[in-house]
Amino acid sequence: MTSKGFDRLPRTAIPLHYILHIAPDLKAGIFSGEADIHLDITEPVQEIVLNSAELIITEAIICNKNGTSLIGKVVLDEPNERACIKFDGIIGKNSNWHLQLKFNGILNGKLRGFYRSTYKTSDGKEDIIATTKFEPADARRAFPCFDEPDFKAEFQINLTIDEDLDAISNSHLLKTIRHSETGKKTLKFASSIKMSTYLVAFIIGHLEKSKSVLSGDTQIRVYCVPGKADLAQYALAVAQFSLEYFEEYFRKSYPGKAGFTEYGFCKKLDLVAIPDFASGAMENFACITFRETALLIDENNASLPELMRVAEVVMHEIAHMWFGDLVTMSWWNGLWLNEAFATFMAAKAMDAWKPEWKFWDAFNVERAYAMRIDGLHNTRAIEFPVGSPEQARAMFDVLTYDKGCAILRMLELTLGEEKFREGIVRFLYRYQFANADTPDLWDAIEHVNAGALACSVNEMMNSWVFQPGYPLITVEKSPIDGCVTFRQTPFKYLPTGAFAQTQTSQVWQIPIVIRTQLNLGDGNVGTVEKTILLSSCEQTIYLGEDLSSLVVNANGSGFFRVQYLGALQDNAINNLRQFNPAELFNFVSDNWALVLSGQIRLESFLQMAKLLTTNDVNLDLNIWTLITGALRYLHRAQIYNQESFISLTKQIIGPTLDSLGWESRRDEDPQTSQIRALLLTMLGALGDELVVSNARDLYALYQLSKTSVDANLIPAVIEILAINGNAALYDHFDTKRKQAAITGTPQEERRYLFALASFGQAELIEKTLVACLDGSIRTQDAPLILQRLLQNQKASLRAWEFVQANWEQIIKSYAMQMIVRLCEGITALVDRNLLPGIKRFFAEHPVKSGEKAIPQYLEQLEIACQFQIRELECTEKDNG
Repeated sequence: MTSKGFDRLPRTAIPLHYILHIAPDLKAGIFSGEADIHLDITEPVQEIVLNSAELIITEAIICNKNGTSLIGKVVLDEPNERACIKFDGIIGKNSNWHLQLKFNGILNGKLRGFYRSTYKTSDGKEDIIATTKFEPADARRAFPCFDEPDFKAEFQINLTIDEDLDAISNSHLLKTIRHSETGKKTLKFASSIKMSTYLVAFIIGHLEKSKSVLSGDTQIRVYCVPGKADLAQYALAVAQFSLEYFEEYFRKSYPGKAGFTEYGFCKKLDLVAIPDFASGAMENFACITFRETALLIDENNASLPELMRVAEVVMHEIAHMWFGDLVTMSWWNGLWLNEAFATFMAAKAMDAWKPEWKFWDAFNVERAYAMRIDGLHNTRAIEFPVGSPEQARAMFDVLTYDKGCAILRMLELTLGEEKFREGIVRFLYRYQFANADTPDLWDAIEHVNAGALACSVNEMMNSWVFQPGYPLITVEKSPIDGCVTFRQTPFKYLPTGAFAQTQTSQVWQIPIVIRTQLNLGDGNVGTVEKTILLSSCEQTIYLGEDLSSLVVNANGSGFFRVQYLGALQDNAINNLRQFNPAELFNFVSDNWALVLSGQIRLESFLQMAKLLTTNDVNLDLNIWTLITGALRYLHRAQIYNQESFISLTKQIIGPTLDSLGWESRRDEDPQTSQIRALLLTMLGALGDELVVSNARDLYALYQLSKTSVDANLIPAVIEILAINGNAALYDHFDTKRKQAAITGTPQEERRYLFALASFGQAELIEKTLVACLDGSIRTQDAPLILQRLLQNQKASLRAWEFVQANWEQIIKSYAMQMIVRLCEGITALVDRNLLPGIKRFFAEHPVKSGEKAIPQYLEQLEIACQFQIRELECTEKDNG
């Protein structure tokens, strides 16, 4: 399934096995290479077309075991990143051909392909790592190859490097050949499993490795720059648990090849921390690469969110060893099969590893963000036609990961966890070492769940995967006694106007879990929970004439919004304790979405928020995250003046903050200290003098001893001080982040770095802006700092001017996916007068890989501006 105008590689030549020899010069930033590709020629041809980008192919020969040898002439198609090799004879149909290529390339600085990553050593000198990041289509920047996911092959890697360097790849090291005359050595690695090109990896540099741990017959190690191996123990423990969990869940051992190690004949799994990395991590088979912040951590001095982040990323990437690496989507339109499943399996593993973290409840926040994007007219289906590599890069978004995960969770709980699991196991066994598509997954699940639903698994799930958006379900009592009417319509934040392109005829097959309470008389109440399938636009269901309460989307796993109407809404507001935390999160989230779409008044939402936060209702961290997020949205939209907004904020969060105080308690659950930090940051951002003063005192203690302050409070303390800080504190934080990069933890470095974007003085804003382009801030981080500056109300206008004025340099300096992330900051520029100019800028400066994301950001900005106008008009009317 590809878009028109883009041609896939011909299937006349199928790669079976690659022998690669790569010789990099790290200081010069170049490399040379040779490739011997064993091919199966499926029909007689005189040319072979494969992928190549930023490479110079100096020689091409094809030969077979019969002695036939043909010389090729290379014709590059640079716009399409291809090389057409035309030979001086016919290449016959058989599987005995070897294509031999020689080539040269550059170690680029764009965090993709084969690239350079630099870091400071303990003595302050700069050192270099050469590393790879090939997904989705950048292996072609390291070696000529058939760079599409269904061209699976085995890879045998050879690396010729300086004698003092180390290197790792997807497989075990077989032997080292030393070249005394050149001061070089060649490392020969074993052949890999059969896999796609985007999963190939090789990393060269001065690398330190942690102690190994075993999980069954697999040796697990962490590699990093020298001096940081002591930060690997937490990730090793996570990885060890993950392998055991996934092997048991999938009923299939980790699919690596064994080799000789210090533990005997073992498989291997390496986790590698890279100083410069565009994404969080990359699931190269048996050689997973990470940002340092997603792998290296000091468990004793990290906040719970930082610990959860590392655990989730490690689990996500290890889940890919089965979903993505063992079984791979046939083409990039099916990317969600990789990413949604890895997200889903990481959540299951997290829940099994640390049930007290309530990770599925925490996932509600991620799902709500996916719903925010999916409620736009500029959303997309989870799976849609993908043509070029640029279109494939645009697939790596919240819809692929989190909406995909959410609908898998919905299906799992509808079928039952064990029946769902049986289908997954069948799918993996059926397509191992091969490629699959979405219908293949549904068929495997349907095979073991036939008749379990009122429709087929294919029919139900295709309504969620292949059409964009999601439904709003309205629920109201029917005129018929004991009956309730359910209606589904597509939910959109902007129902009319220039964005209104959605087909209102959309219908989903919706599994709805409902919980009812019936009056049984004599003060007794009976509770019933059941699942219904809403498969039409409207459906009336008999629930009982003595219905006393109703919860729709019970347990909170459905990917839809609910609006209770009339008496049912009043009942919900008056009986908030009937909701568990996940249900209450959805109730608040749905009402906030209805405010933003103009379907209910802001005032009614704020009254509900006050009712929630001033009464003894069980509000968890996720609900508080939602409420404070809504408050920050109001602040950006400037619905209230500063004094009124501070008063409103204190009314909502004050009672809870007063009860929590600043001191953690011995019997606190893991979320409570995070709630404390969240609420203190909210007040500190508004300049509350007591909060700022206490933050200063805590920071002074932290400087004396890192263990003297609750680790969950430290990120909040640093953020509060930055928002209210001066030039001296800015310089102090800048010094601390530079020190942390060498002798501290990645998390500590990140706290200080991101705090620089929270200062409000004009000269400090300018200082941070300049640092984003002069190399003072890494290119992996600079786009995120610019995004935060756009979101900083004191800096936003200047940051937007800076981005526009320096756009050409930004394009040249940053990885494209990071530029897309940067642009998300425009959603905070809530000003109807700015909106036309912002739209015009992106019309004149289209962003590669941003063809989906940029229209989404612009629509979110449109929503915020319309909300601002609507609520200010309502306030004027109310004030008469």
